[in-house]
Amino acid sequence: MSEGFHFEVARCDGSARTGAIETPRGKIRTPAFMPVGTAATVKAMRPEAVKALGADIVLANTYHLMLRPGAERIAELGGLHKFMNWPWPILTDSGGFQVMSLAKLRKLDENGVTFQSHIDGARHLLTPERSMEIQDLLGADIQMQFDECVRLPCSEEEARRAMLLSLRWAERSQTAFAARPGRALFGIVQGGASESLRIESAKALMGMGFDGYALGGLAVGEPQEIMLAMIECAMPHLPHEKPRYLMGVGAPDDLLESVRRGIDMFDCVMPTRAGRHGLAYTRLGRLNLRNARHAADPAPVDPLSDCAAARTYSRAYLHHLIKCGEILGMMLLTEINLAYYEGLMERARGAIAAGRFEAFCAETKEAWRGGEARAI
Repeated sequence: MSEGFHFEVARCDGSARTGAIETPRGKIRTPAFMPVGTAATVKAMRPEAVKALGADIVLANTYHLMLRPGAERIAELGGLHKFMNWPWPILTDSGGFQVMSLAKLRKLDENGVTFQSHIDGARHLLTPERSMEIQDLLGADIQMQFDECVRLPCSEEEARRAMLLSLRWAERSQTAFAARPGRALFGIVQGGASESLRIESAKALMGMGFDGYALGGLAVGEPQEIMLAMIECAMPHLPHEKPRYLMGVGAPDDLLESVRRGIDMFDCVMPTRAGRHGLAYTRLGRLNLRNARHAADPAPVDPLSDCAAARTYSRAYLHHLIKCGEILGMMLLTEINLAYYEGLMERARGAIAAGRFEAFCAETKEAWRGGEARAI
């Protein structure tokens, strides 16, 4: 692995595992959920508040930061950690997914992707080399290879074309990666919904010797059973001693099922986006604070939560804030959701260490049963 970057598995319970990634900027306890700070901010949260909830690392986005304010400007201002006042580890994605999902008039070839910005229509070229350069300018602790992410469902032929291109881009990303003490580069397993392509991709990437491995091209609308099948087929072909990252996932149940299959790291906009739209994640399931039944409910979201916001503010008050479009409502629900996600991972780590992960999953899912959190 890269000098100053080290991963160790401390305990396994079946395929589930707990451990830690050591970096010069701090330890990342695994399984880990990384809050998404797309534009150098976790929406509606101060950086120190995100850390206080238990996050060891956040994700920032290459595509968005290259467009605004620009990687070179961030570098001139001292790098992304200083720019966003987050001195702990940061992972940056490569920009490939956003080019697929956001860019206008995208043109892809062997060299890279030429696209128009969704912000102002300006033309840009993103290649493996430029993606690595941007991530280096940002100063990310964990960087991702540039890859092509295809939408699902897609044909086997299309998935194979994109997977092979991503492998060629992986080699170019590795060559262009600016190795510095403590920084790591992860390869990304692609292959759509094809088990054979996922295995082929995993084996090829393992042969290249990355610092960690991610599964990409999932969480794009496919059923959970397909996502889990892709994890199961890829895991035996990835090294036990390297961290495994499932990109863009997901709902709490997705996290538990993926941890059960050996995943160490996650990111997803779901908890922050849901919070801005009036949805809370709790130990008793999801709670839609827009629902009129909460208008006169004096109960808190969860009186047993470790999160002060979940214990302090009534459902009636949060309902009022969300219905009025008040910023405070979005802030409080975002905090509640991130606290739940981080707490879920903390409890999962403890359950794995105690050899009772299956019992933990069963207890957690039983509490969720029924969907909408019941009245307390």
